[in-house]
Amino acid sequence: MKREAISALRARRGFLRKIGRAATVVGAVAATGGVLRQAAAKSGAAAARASFPTADYDWTKHRWAYGVDATKCIGCLRCVEACKRENDVPLTAHHFRTWVERVVYLEGEDQPRIDSQQDPVNIAASGSEGEYRFANRYAGAKVEKAFFVPKLCNQCTHPACVQVCPVGATYKGVDGVVLIDHEYCIGCRYCVQACPYGARYFNEEKGVSDKCTWCYHRITKGLQPACVEVCPVGARVFGDARDAQSPISLFIRNNRVQVLKPETGNGPNVYYVGIDKAVN
Repeated sequence: MKREAISALRARRGFLRKIGRAATVVGAVAATGGVLRQAAAKSGAAAARASFPTADYDWTKHRWAYGVDATKCIGCLRCVEACKRENDVPLTAHHFRTWVERVVYLEGEDQPRIDSQQDPVNIAASGSEGEYRFANRYAGAKVEKAFFVPKLCNQCTHPACVQVCPVGATYKGVDGVVLIDHEYCIGCRYCVQACPYGARYFNEEKGVSDKCTWCYHRITKGLQPACVEVCPVGARVFGDARDAQSPISLFIRNNRVQVLKPETGNGPNVYYVGIDKAVN
């Protein structure tokens, strides 16, 4: 019992140290009027340096946005694999920064059947924790309509995840990307629960929440997100919405786009073409 008590005490002390760091952030938040103001303060300080997170990158000059053309996506899942490699996402069947859903309408059925690479049948078809495939489960079936829907963090204008974070670890940058400071994240998972899009996961190994950042380390260097770069059919579109001639501006202007779950009030910044009301 004594050994167990000592072990428990050490664990408690470690937790309290982490809470202590969080309390420092909370104190700063209180001094400025709330967690959202703390996020804004981070944005302002970084913008003043004009070098966050990459030298010579000024996030006051950009407003990033993302587009998905479901009429083009072929469900090859190269985007998912590229994202895993690029962002060190755990090689399991249940941790993803981006994923793809298959929507299939069968003859005689009112509701579509929806599955993703996380489905057990598809996991078995892939045969690997690091590779992903859709099983050919509808061979011989009478399919009326089918399409694939890539999903990822929507980098919302009014992100619920930022509002619920008790320590300011999740914050929104001036350029529109919602980021996580893992040094401050205490692993409470409030953000995971708050996201209406299921775009966050908890990394058990690191003890922190994680999500898509549109490959922030790449886009701040003038590169494309990994998922956009590897897409063989151009189903994923990315760019600066402040530039009227950027790929995303042209995508939004030239298509009848829609966003997922607009009724939540989050103001998502991922724009879709070719989906229907079954996709949410």
